[in-house]
Amino acid sequence: MAKKQFQAESKRLLDMMIHSIYTQKEIFLRELISNASDAIDKMYYRALSDDTLVFNKEDYFIKITADKANRTLTITDTGIGMTPEELENNLGVIAKSGSLAFKNENELKDGHNIIGQFGVGFYSAFMVADVVTVTSRAFGSDEAFKWESEGADGYTIEPAAKDSVGTKIVLKIKENTEDDQYDEYLDEYRLRSIVKKYSDFIRYPIKMDMTSRQPKEGSDNEFEETVEEQTLNSMVPIWRKNKSELTDEDYENFYNEKRYGFDKPLSHIHIKADGAVVYNAILFIPENTPFDYYTKEYEKGLELYSNGVLIMNKCGDLLPDYFSFVKGMVDSEDLSLNISREMLQHDRQLKLIAKNIQSKIKSQLVSLLKDEREKYERFYSSFGRQLKFGVYNDYGMNKEVLQDLLLFHSSKEKKLVTLDEYVSRMPEDQKYIYYAAGESIERIEKLPQIEVVSDKGYEILYLTDDIDEFALKVIMTYKEKEFKSVSSGDLGIEADTDKEQSESEESANKELFDSMQGFLAGKVTKVKASKRLKTHPVCLSTEGELTIEMEKILKAMPSGQDVKADKVLEINVNHDVFQSLKDAKASDPQKLELYTNLLYNQALLIEGLPVSDPVEFTNNICKIMV
Repeated sequence: MAKKQFQAESKRLLDMMIHSIYTQKEIFLRELISNASDAIDKMYYRALSDDTLVFNKEDYFIKITADKANRTLTITDTGIGMTPEELENNLGVIAKSGSLAFKNENELKDGHNIIGQFGVGFYSAFMVADVVTVTSRAFGSDEAFKWESEGADGYTIEPAAKDSVGTKIVLKIKENTEDDQYDEYLDEYRLRSIVKKYSDFIRYPIKMDMTSRQPKEGSDNEFEETVEEQTLNSMVPIWRKNKSELTDEDYENFYNEKRYGFDKPLSHIHIKADGAVVYNAILFIPENTPFDYYTKEYEKGLELYSNGVLIMNKCGDLLPDYFSFVKGMVDSEDLSLNISREMLQHDRQLKLIAKNIQSKIKSQLVSLLKDEREKYERFYSSFGRQLKFGVYNDYGMNKEVLQDLLLFHSSKEKKLVTLDEYVSRMPEDQKYIYYAAGESIERIEKLPQIEVVSDKGYEILYLTDDIDEFALKVIMTYKEKEFKSVSSGDLGIEADTDKEQSESEESANKELFDSMQGFLAGKVTKVKASKRLKTHPVCLSTEGELTIEMEKILKAMPSGQDVKADKVLEINVNHDVFQSLKDAKASDPQKLELYTNLLYNQALLIEGLPVSDPVEFTNNICKIMV
């Protein structure tokens, strides 16, 4: 029979199919299986409208056969088959979809839907095959026909023999090259893994003869190979089952089977949405941080299915960055996909799903925080940093979503508390939410700056993560209460008498403090009498938005930002050391400079800041010892 030519447009599209549209060659098997499933679906719909036809599901299946000797891979279905006209129209014109036309003409019932809506998936077979042969016998016909092509040069259609209704596709697999090992598509275990990955939830059995080795009877050292037909796919996805049918163990098994993590999930979310967009989803909140989570290599995203067929391994558009730890999958029939099914069109449906998922995750975390605090704190120890980064990122755009999920160590409770818990027990006279930042709780508890706040009976939040203070700076206020660092210049807790006394002390000691500031020119912006110190002789406070801890963090960044907080050296005028300063001022200016430098370096060490000249510092200590 004479060879027919593809249309010019089809030739170009076929070349694209083979060389650029699909990212992975293994996709071809997903496409052919999806087409086979469509063909069986069409039989199902025929049975709905034809009382003489009984649809017995056990009679319908997809069979994969690999023949290494002849380098052929065969996919057979028991679906509705194709007439020669349908072979011509569906396979002779690339991008004409029989499934799409069928879908448009028939009302979908009982949750069935047509998968192969794109009309080009069949041609992905040419990525791995030199020759593709399709033999099909249509339902209601006694005749079969064969369509065959070697690619862009055209195709033939001729009568053929086939005993039963359905379609058989035979791929003549290409020879190996330096870049590609096509033999893998003849390996039964590799084929099984591809089916499990992409087509595990096709609703009809996908069968294949699998070889296994068994010990020979009566022998421990000799083995014999046995071949047994196996069903490769699960068929019924867990997300389409009723929640009442499933146990926690079922969800955990699914988590492990999909290799979402090596841990046990802390919680799961099962969504069945039937609103503006229809989709099913199962989401997991892990307990442990993946080894690469806080690296550039980590890729966020959920598995995306279209009617049970895997479209994308990681769809990042479904998760905001601050919830990137969530694992799971989404299955929807409403998404607009491109011709290869591997890329989403950025449409309204996708955005609706993503927004709904974000809301569900937030609700689940709030529920954990409220009802299973110990479990939430385990989650927070792994992913709290990501939530705080989400608050800080994008100029605080997501702070309203995340601020109620944050936890900080409390000076009073000696445990993690929420901002809401802190505010709910604030005394009436307390103006601010006080916090102290440092490398550890132990270091913070020794800071001189916390004395006056603690003595006042106010609770202090201890910030030990480098992102903490930046996050609070972005939040700015919580329930109309501002955040205030204990190192801030104005703590807002001094009484009027304290203010009058402080002003008097400043005036009386102005000459002394001016001299000390002169010795520390360029290092501090001011030297003053402290309102916060009680037992310690000296400390540093800051003016402006940049604190000492923020300075340390910014300087430690790879960019090495040369930023400095505006530091103030505060002197405890009630400490014995202050009298020594006044005596030195009166009698020995050199000794005053020595004392000033010692106190300044002492304040630096308390803050965990480096001393600029350690040798000079140790020499100065020796001077006061002799």
